[in-house]
Amino acid sequence: MRLSVYVPLLAAIPSLASAEPLSFDVALERAAANAPVLEARNRQIQARQSSAIAAGRLPDPTLGVGIDNFPVSGPPAFSLTEENMTMERVGIEQAIPNLAKRHAEQGRARADIGAAEAQGAGAALQVKVATAAAWIDLAYARKRLETMDGILARLRPLVPASTSAVASGSARPGQSLNAEQALIELEDRRSTIAAEVGSARAELTRWTGDGHPEPIGSVPDFDLAPAALRARLGEHPDLRMASAEVGQAMADVEMARAGKRPDWGLNMAFQRRDPRFGNMVSVGATMSLPIFPGRRQNPRIDAALAEVAAARAEQEDMRRALAAQLEAGLAEHAMHHEQWMRARDTLLPLARRKVELERASYSAGRAGLLDVIEAEAALATIELDTLDREAAVARHAARLALTFGGDGQ
Repeated sequence: MRLSVYVPLLAAIPSLASAEPLSFDVALERAAANAPVLEARNRQIQARQSSAIAAGRLPDPTLGVGIDNFPVSGPPAFSLTEENMTMERVGIEQAIPNLAKRHAEQGRARADIGAAEAQGAGAALQVKVATAAAWIDLAYARKRLETMDGILARLRPLVPASTSAVASGSARPGQSLNAEQALIELEDRRSTIAAEVGSARAELTRWTGDGHPEPIGSVPDFDLAPAALRARLGEHPDLRMASAEVGQAMADVEMARAGKRPDWGLNMAFQRRDPRFGNMVSVGATMSLPIFPGRRQNPRIDAALAEVAAARAEQEDMRRALAAQLEAGLAEHAMHHEQWMRARDTLLPLARRKVELERASYSAGRAGLLDVIEAEAALATIELDTLDREAAVARHAARLALTFGGDGQ
């Protein structure tokens, strides 16, 4: 008997030893430091910043070598020395794009950095919200599991006693089966809750990197002031991303407009001839001629302007979608809160009062044991439902506060 008592305790030691206590704030900090997706976004920002260093720079010069005026007919044919104009040439050429184009390239690079930073901010928000939800889910799943264990501890001793009530004639045989069925349904629900604990823990491990996180501390009390949340709607990362896309499109417009300006080029070559004739040096310049803008540059400008209009329309659509999401979220949160208050302040006290009355009636001989069991089972259902409603309120408040209110605390 002693061994049977200690075996469950010994089996629990490894899990207790590997458990890592984790408060809500620490969970968010670890997720921000360990989430691989945030590392990926940071690397993308670094890549854009590195690319921006080269934006607007002059292209690399071009080295050219060749033979000029090589004779292929007549008396000096195929000779490098008989013709005085035959030269071995080595030269260098430097292309010089117009200044507007170079500035436009720099503007596009800055817009790309802004887009990468906005994307990183969006990923950080997603990680924060997902981590908060996982922590809250795990905390309340543990609460539900503890509550369920207490419920089963109250009900299990009563079920065997129901058979004695049948034997004494104070209850029908079918009623004892109802008691057993209620207990089995609660045990099935406990199995479901245990699975929810494991699922929530796995999700929290995904974000924080902790092997066996164990929530400690209370759930933060988020301040959901509608006016403050609406005021900070413009800071949402999705709107920042939409704004960055508008900036990218505008930079493309400047690039297209710069195409209407000429580009330049400089070249210089050294030409070596036979010593009898002397060497030469050539210097020149080139300029592009954008003389057909109606068929080349203007269509590109029109296309870029259309992309700007599209990006601005998508930005407005995103703003409206976020505003609608906020308003719907506030309404849904109010609903969840009201349902929780009704369960906590009305349904739960009524169920507890009913259990007390049934137990008193049973003690006075005016009610049967099965009536007490049914009242206890009903109380168990309401206790678990109340916890579910409280968890929904906490999860929804965290999502709203973190999504639309920055830190949300």
